[in-house]
Amino acid sequence: MPIKNYKPNRAARKNMSIVDRAELYKGEPLKSSLSSKHATSGRGSAGKITTRHRGGGVKRRLREIALGQEKIGIAGTVEHVEFDPNRSAYLARIVYVDGDRNYVLAWQGAKEGDQIITNEKTIEKEGNRMKLANITPGVFVFNVEIKPGRGGAFFRSAGSYGVLMDVQGEYAQLRMPSSEIRLISGQSYATIGQVSNPDWRLQRIGSAGRNRRLGMRPQVRGKAMNPVDHPHGGGEGNQSVGMKYPKTPWGKHALGVKTRQPGKYSDMFIVERRKNKRKK
Repeated sequence: MPIKNYKPNRAARKNMSIVDRAELYKGEPLKSSLSSKHATSGRGSAGKITTRHRGGGVKRRLREIALGQEKIGIAGTVEHVEFDPNRSAYLARIVYVDGDRNYVLAWQGAKEGDQIITNEKTIEKEGNRMKLANITPGVFVFNVEIKPGRGGAFFRSAGSYGVLMDVQGEYAQLRMPSSEIRLISGQSYATIGQVSNPDWRLQRIGSAGRNRRLGMRPQVRGKAMNPVDHPHGGGEGNQSVGMKYPKTPWGKHALGVKTRQPGKYSDMFIVERRKNKRKK
């Protein structure tokens, strides 16, 4: 869907844009799939902030989404494509031949009336879900299970997808968006296609108020603080951070730090590490 730019009739609208949702369903969401959402505001079980700059925002209701294989062998039809305030991707409301309804992640190009099915082996059509071992190499997939039967975990955000490179023995090789190639069990299920709403990343927030409604609190630059509050603080006027590399408020390296644990159990499933795309 195209990007919609607002008219700059006031300061908050000058640089604001959204993805045009004119083609989406405007009615009420599926009531049986709604549940209340508990806001943590970035705090852990002890009540202390574990993730900064989160909190507030408008109230939202969760949409329960079928990420696994709840309807194997039962055909379904897309009833509506809807907006979900809790995620970047759109949702497809499916009505099955047995009368049940649920939500699934919508694929790029999903529209009302599309027919889908989940089975061990079926037609390679966008929206259909099947085992990786039965998919042709080179096909785009999303909502891929890490372990069979646990429901999709990989490639669930707007516009994301993996490429099935090859199937050898018990494992399939998947190329991740980072260019890493990883082994996944061939018995894991995946949905054919690409996640909907790839233009989501092109939006511009445009105003501080919109950020607050999305649940993001203000972030203060470290260089604007006093030395006692941040390693970048102090000095008169605008100046650099004054050190070889930027630091976190607690003095740790802020950029270029590897966060993956050395010797992690899943290292054995990585066939090829991701390529460093940073320009030198």
